[in-house]
Amino acid sequence: MFTRVLSTLVLWSVILASLWFFGAHAAVVLLTLLSALSLHEFYGLMDRMNLKPFRWLGLAIGVVMTAAPYYLTVYLFDGKEFGGFAPAVLAVAVVICGVRILGERDTTNRFEAFSSTLLGLIYLPFMLHYMGRILLIHEEPVIGLMLCLWLVATSKFCDVGALLTGLAIGRHKLAPNISPKKSWEGAVGGVLVSVGVGAGIAYLAADWLPESFTPAIAALVALPIAVTTIVSDLVESAIKRRADIKDTGTVIPGIGGALDLTDSLILTAPMGYFIFFFLS
Repeated sequence: MFTRVLSTLVLWSVILASLWFFGAHAAVVLLTLLSALSLHEFYGLMDRMNLKPFRWLGLAIGVVMTAAPYYLTVYLFDGKEFGGFAPAVLAVAVVICGVRILGERDTTNRFEAFSSTLLGLIYLPFMLHYMGRILLIHEEPVIGLMLCLWLVATSKFCDVGALLTGLAIGRHKLAPNISPKKSWEGAVGGVLVSVGVGAGIAYLAADWLPESFTPAIAALVALPIAVTTIVSDLVESAIKRRADIKDTGTVIPGIGGALDLTDSLILTAPMGYFIFFFLS
């Protein structure tokens, strides 16, 4: 537990320092790095299932899919969001993978290579690229950056609240066939902590958030974000259980791999984007 807490503090220190000095550009670089590392670990899980994805092709496409929408919008489209880029890259990826399986995979695993490569691209860089789009959701860059931070904090503190509450009073299993240690009590605790953190940040950082994003609204928004965080974590746990592995890596002491860090953001990133877009 001590190692996990220390790693969490170090990570938040690095993130906040990077954003303070380099702003949104640091956010995109960190997002792209974590997305690529998570995809690399995901393809490792697919290899354990003998699905043999096109690892390096997928990673190259994933980096473009994650980072390019932000930079194209900022430098080529004068700040007008180009939201259709990631789906276009995904369509191109389908074509490229279709060509590759014809000449580079034997008939016993062509479908597996094709499907697992594309699943990784959809599950990770495509979903996570919405974090980059949140950065562009408001005319003031600092507001988009704060909305990203709000979403990350709300999601990750849901994990922390669920862990601590589950350890303290967890009795009823939430999903014993997927993640035996998770409990309903922990889930409720995680949601409550997420709501409190979301409202607290909205109050303390009111000058850097949209006027409409009051603490009350933030608390309401944190509810579906927290529930989605729990579901997102369970999806990753189901994949790891299928691959018969506890952690996806050892990059982060006490936490595991990059995918163990980003798991709660995979489903919350697009949900957060659409909620913020609606509220704006």
